[in-house]
Amino acid sequence: MDAAMKTTFRIALAGNPNCGKTTIFNQLTGTRQHVGNYPGVTVERKTGGFRIHDLAVEVIDLPGVYSLSSTSPEERVAFRELVDGGIDLILNVIDSGNAQRNLYLTTQLAELDLPMVLVFNMIDDAKERGLEIDFEKFSAFFGAPVVQTVGSAGNGMDDLREMIYRIANDPAPRRPVKPKYGPKTDQAIRALTEAVEPLLRPENRRIPARYFAIKLLENDPEICNRAEFASLLQPAEEWRGKITTRNGINSETLMADYRYGVIAGACREAIQISHDRRRQLSDVIDRVVTNRFLGLPIFLVMMYLMFLFTFVLGEYPMMWLETLFEGLADLVNALWPTGQAEFFRRLVIEGIIGGVGGVLIFLPNILLLFMAIAFLEGTGYMARAAFVMDGFMHLFGLHGKSFIPMLLGFGCSVPAVMATRTIESERDRLTTILVIPFMSCGARLPIYAMIIPAFFALRYQAAVMFIMYFIGVVVALGCALLLKSTLFKGDGEVFVMELPPYRMPTFQSILIQMWERAVMYLQKAGTLILTASVILFVINTFPVRTSFTQDYPAQIAAIEHDQTLSEEERSREIAPLRGAMRAELLEYSLAGRIGKVLAIPLQAVGFDWRVSSALIGATAAKELFVAQLGVLFSIEDAEASASTLQQQLRRSYTPLQAFCIMLFCLLTIPCIATIAVVRRETGSWALTGLQIVGFTVVAYTLTFVVFQVGRLLGIGVEFLQ
Repeated sequence: MDAAMKTTFRIALAGNPNCGKTTIFNQLTGTRQHVGNYPGVTVERKTGGFRIHDLAVEVIDLPGVYSLSSTSPEERVAFRELVDGGIDLILNVIDSGNAQRNLYLTTQLAELDLPMVLVFNMIDDAKERGLEIDFEKFSAFFGAPVVQTVGSAGNGMDDLREMIYRIANDPAPRRPVKPKYGPKTDQAIRALTEAVEPLLRPENRRIPARYFAIKLLENDPEICNRAEFASLLQPAEEWRGKITTRNGINSETLMADYRYGVIAGACREAIQISHDRRRQLSDVIDRVVTNRFLGLPIFLVMMYLMFLFTFVLGEYPMMWLETLFEGLADLVNALWPTGQAEFFRRLVIEGIIGGVGGVLIFLPNILLLFMAIAFLEGTGYMARAAFVMDGFMHLFGLHGKSFIPMLLGFGCSVPAVMATRTIESERDRLTTILVIPFMSCGARLPIYAMIIPAFFALRYQAAVMFIMYFIGVVVALGCALLLKSTLFKGDGEVFVMELPPYRMPTFQSILIQMWERAVMYLQKAGTLILTASVILFVINTFPVRTSFTQDYPAQIAAIEHDQTLSEEERSREIAPLRGAMRAELLEYSLAGRIGKVLAIPLQAVGFDWRVSSALIGATAAKELFVAQLGVLFSIEDAEASASTLQQQLRRSYTPLQAFCIMLFCLLTIPCIATIAVVRRETGSWALTGLQIVGFTVVAYTLTFVVFQVGRLLGIGVEFLQ
């Protein structure tokens, strides 16, 4: 492969889940990454780039798969990328401690006849398990060079880069050894290969016709559905019948058996287990964290510590950002010409800076939360959490696989709903989709971060935060039980999950995940939230009221000219008059009118018209609840420049009301983006409508009960110190 003839050398990273593939990707590309979705599916697409001397390299991080059988969205995506993506080199990442399982994918990749490097990753884990691996034998068996790495520590990365460069500049790079499948099957492959050859499209000619012949023989739906191979479906079916008759099993099973035979022979020759093999640390830890009695309490403690970490460390950065935006608003106010374009001055200060800034100050909390989640995922604990929850989930008609998307719901409901595609049972998948938005997503975090410090002392904040997340989980599981007992009644399925060894995640990988979340959040703040904040400001401003219940301007002017009062006394007497005047302006505005209509049913749950108005913005994105309140309160008390939104909320509501606000925002209808993805994944407007109605009923009912019982018992009427 002459690198000089290509502007970019394209590499695909392929491997099983939990093989450390993404760690290798991060080591190669650093922060030069792009994340999106493959067209037509919800599988994430990661690409990145780097240079080796004079060579520009593009890396595609394929989804983690066990085979190229096209039976799942991840497998179809990986297959299409390898076949149609113009790949020059495959880096097949293998978990050295589980080579026999990982190598099945290797035998399928070899059929592509593309240059391949076997990246035996996590060799430190293999050594700790007492495995002695002859890498030269593996290289000979599979016809591909081997590079040893420890991706988490960056070991072997220079060797890997040098190998990539060498292959890129090799005019005739080494090709992998392809398995054989027995006389009759090989005869069928040769016959179909001859038939496939003239049918190949120009863009597929880098992949040998033999590969497509094998896929036709395996009845792979991805290949069999291609129009160019329609004429070969009948011959392929005939060959499959002959193979079944001769061997007593179908061709797909037979070929898989041959592959496993190759792998077993290679591993038997190339892997030895030393006599002094030590018991793995992972096994020792799992005796505790997956214990049937200790597993769940440990999980709850881990979640509590995660929220404590989020609040304690996030307090000071939040204060710094708040000061920054207050200073920016003061600067704009000072530089703006007095009396000119007053509407636009207020739009900039109160609508844009107040609205968007009121959301961005919670970025530290969100980053810290995702840092904690990334750390727990990287260590392998999150897989144990799903395993621990399996028995518990069965109580609600689900299994542990449903717990993974629900866990992702703590980050964002949109990818969480997409992640349900890994659930084989359609009933369980639909049930999980419908209850996921009850999980407290990252968009609700700004609401908690605004309200909790305002109404609860520091020693109670983590506990209140934990309670909110816990309520979401309980309600989600309760609704799941209801759905599985009625609408989606049926038997559950056995839950099988791989538990990867415990590892210490790299600081780089955690930072990259934090950076991706930060970019997503900032993009949301810079587009949707900015637009909605401006719209909310406009409906908070118009129509403009011209007459008031009192002559506020005259009363304010009289106080300003009263020479018997000090400056401090004047400010103290003018503030309530201006506040009352602004309150009447807001009540007359479109937002006030809508809020007053909503406040009629919502007053039973403790909400006034301002909270009711803010809920309007929350239907677009939950963060906009904060932005709307920021706009409302900054207008009403604009002169009190030293007062924060939290202080104004504290003056207006009790802790009981504050708790009910968070509860309602937690349980009410999800954001528009979530509704859209639910409709797409379920394919049903009826189920989407059921979700909207159900969430509204649950939110109102539970909040009503909490508020009325709390008020009756006198709970939450005073601030907790």
